[in-house]
Amino acid sequence: MQSSAQDAGTPYVLQMFSVSKTFGGVRALDDVSFEVREGEVHCLAGENGCGKSTLIKIVTGVYTPEPSADIKCFGQSIRSMSPKQSRAMGIAVIWQDLALFPHMSVAENIAFDQMVGNLPRFVRVGSRLDQVKSILDRLGVQLDLDAPLNTLPIAQRQIVAIARALMGDARLIFMDEPNASLTQSETDHLLEIVRNLSAQGVAVVFVSHRLAEVLEISSRVTVLRDGKMVGVFPTEGMTQARLTELMTGASLQQTVAARDRSAAKPVLAVENLTRHGEFENISFTIRAGEILGLTGLIGSGRTELAHSLIGMTKPDQGAIYLQGRQIKPQSIRQAIDLGIAYVSEDRLSLGLIQPQSISDNSSISVLKSLLNQIGLLSPDKQGQMVRHWINELSIKIGDPDDAVSTLSGGNQQRVVLAKWLATEPQLLILDSPTVGVDVGARAGIFRIIRHLAENGLAILLISDEVTEVLFNSDRILHMNGGRIVNEYDPRQTSVDALEVQIYA
Repeated sequence: MQSSAQDAGTPYVLQMFSVSKTFGGVRALDDVSFEVREGEVHCLAGENGCGKSTLIKIVTGVYTPEPSADIKCFGQSIRSMSPKQSRAMGIAVIWQDLALFPHMSVAENIAFDQMVGNLPRFVRVGSRLDQVKSILDRLGVQLDLDAPLNTLPIAQRQIVAIARALMGDARLIFMDEPNASLTQSETDHLLEIVRNLSAQGVAVVFVSHRLAEVLEISSRVTVLRDGKMVGVFPTEGMTQARLTELMTGASLQQTVAARDRSAAKPVLAVENLTRHGEFENISFTIRAGEILGLTGLIGSGRTELAHSLIGMTKPDQGAIYLQGRQIKPQSIRQAIDLGIAYVSEDRLSLGLIQPQSISDNSSISVLKSLLNQIGLLSPDKQGQMVRHWINELSIKIGDPDDAVSTLSGGNQQRVVLAKWLATEPQLLILDSPTVGVDVGARAGIFRIIRHLAENGLAILLISDEVTEVLFNSDRILHMNGGRIVNEYDPRQTSVDALEVQIYA
């Protein structure tokens, strides 16, 4: 997308120079500059931990930069700013979790900031509804204003969040991973709304790991790496591979690595597995050393299927066979004892105990095996096991006793893998293993996954990212509406062909 915002005569809505920020001796931002013009769609790119969120929080008044910073918003010099002042100036952020109220109506969510205040007052409901309708008309969308927000799909909740920002007369909107949970058609609609905002003079800063959409929607991209500015680049002529190199400082080559495992021994066999309302008549086999990719849109039943395999829910009919023996896991603990491990897509709440140490998180699944003769946890056994997996998975840490929350997303995910691999599973289920993990760390995680498969572990890889399953699976199953609708050989298909089928 080429924007008139690139023209030298278009005024800036935001100019930041020499911005630095330090937390506890760690330099989160180091002499960074960032500029956005009126009506521009600008991408802010970089791996997790590069400083993107810190920069946004400085713009919105959450953090105060170091005194060297020179910041102008809408032509006005800013020394320090509170979140309230930031909103009053016309700056809004739509975070990935949207920060909406699920049990309030669409209209109440959109008009929320105008309906609350420091002083009690009457609210002219009719007037507010007219304003809400006007904002939605401006976006070119129609929503049921009386519907509770939690009845809307995620794509429409995104629209509600955008409408709320416009209700506050936003002139600069930051969108943090706005398309992470959207289908392709929903993403296309979101991008059209962003183009519409740009045409109306609203500047949009787009933050996303989905680089194809970044290059399609933005005119320029500012790249950060390790808290420092790499540069500002026009997106015209930019490729995903080149942008990845700028973000990581390394060239990441993706090639199909599929192998024929049809002669290997079956590890998991699922026959006509059904859980009413979630998935139906699911049948497939995973063999020793095979990575079976399972893809499909969010809501297709992929995670629900995984929950039944791991004993979190009970299927209504069908059978599960592990190493030729029928199993009926009634709990996660029972599934672990049977030889099944599960890496959840929700690492923060289900995968790790954030306040606890790296050591405790790595060993929590095998505590019984680490007890001494009198039934107490043996520090020597625990330390030996933890050191083994830190070395085996190349986990970058300071001290094993540090809280796991101090690690980057990629290293946290490796700790989750360590926790499950310590159980010596026969089957490893990976549900969206790179959610919240940046592009550089993803490559390292998939090298580990491939190594595990080469050593005979059967792996079910669940992901809605087509490139992940295509380049890292030996076979691919496509799930839609709770059913498996197709099977693909990665060696005989392409990203484009898969996306046409999945996002149709």
